Amino acid sequence: MIHLLKIFIVFSLSLLACSCSFFNDESRTGVSSSLVDYLYPDGEIPSVQKDATPHLKLPLTVGLAFIPSRHGAANMLPEAKKTQLLTQVKQKFSDLNYVRDIVVIPDTYMRSSKGFAGIDQIARLYNLDVIALVSYDQVAISSGRKSSLLYWTIVGSYVVKGSKNQATTFVDTAVFDVNSRKILFRAPGISETQNNSTLVEMHEVNRETREEGFKLAMNDMSINLASELEQFKKRVKQDDSVKISHHNTNGGGGAIHWSALLMMLSLALLKTIKDKRLSAAQLNHYRPR
Repeated sequence: MIHLLKIFIVFSLSLLACSCSFFNDESRTGVSSSLVDYLYPDGEIPSVQKDATPHLKLPLTVGLAFIPSRHGAANMLPEAKKTQLLTQVKQKFSDLNYVRDIVVIPDTYMRSSKGFAGIDQIARLYNLDVIALVSYDQVAISSGRKSSLLYWTIVGSYVVKGSKNQATTFVDTAVFDVNSRKILFRAPGISETQNNSTLVEMHEVNRETREEGFKLAMNDMSINLASELEQFKKRVKQDDSVKISHHNTNGGGGAIHWSALLMMLSLALLKTIKDKRLSAAQLNHYRPR
């Protein structure tokens, strides 16, 4: 009897030790995408026009896209969520008078090809002048807290375990001129999110924490992007690093620039006034005296 009691005590202590270890576990998950890996896949180095000066023809058509993740689909941000986040960024910059349109590029197109060759294909498809590529890096941690307790329910015992769900998210947006393949400017964003949950809710809350982290990081990036855009506009006025011009008005090969059209209208008006004066003079000449 005493021997059985000793075995029971040892078994209980072992179970308690395992429970403590279970309560204080920590899991880490991460997801990331790389601008360098996307533009230079498999170590390739595409030819870049290093001496070319970016030539921006206003108004611009801008593409906006997430760089695909390098890891599996387990912790990836869903495509619908990516589209939602990019659309929110688009709305914040949609009233710029030098931007014709901002196009959100589907994740499927970004995954179909890589490198500058892939960017060129997307640019031709959407008639892009500039493309903004968003890379990201996120680490999510779920760790146990000491406030775990044993809860008795009508179906028996149930362990309710407190869990701290934390996510640190970094995003970085690089804006490229498509033709010259040169980066114009870039803007970072960062966020730290944290939520508590029970053990049963841990995976769902962890997902919500990660998605919230992306939302806050993208908001921070948008603020920095607006600031960098203003600095870029000032820099363009001060040096010749970027050439700026304007598109001709629509009308195909016979399109006429607005200044030329204004000049033609002025000449037509002057001719009309001259013709009227000439007609009046002729009328006075033949009028009886």
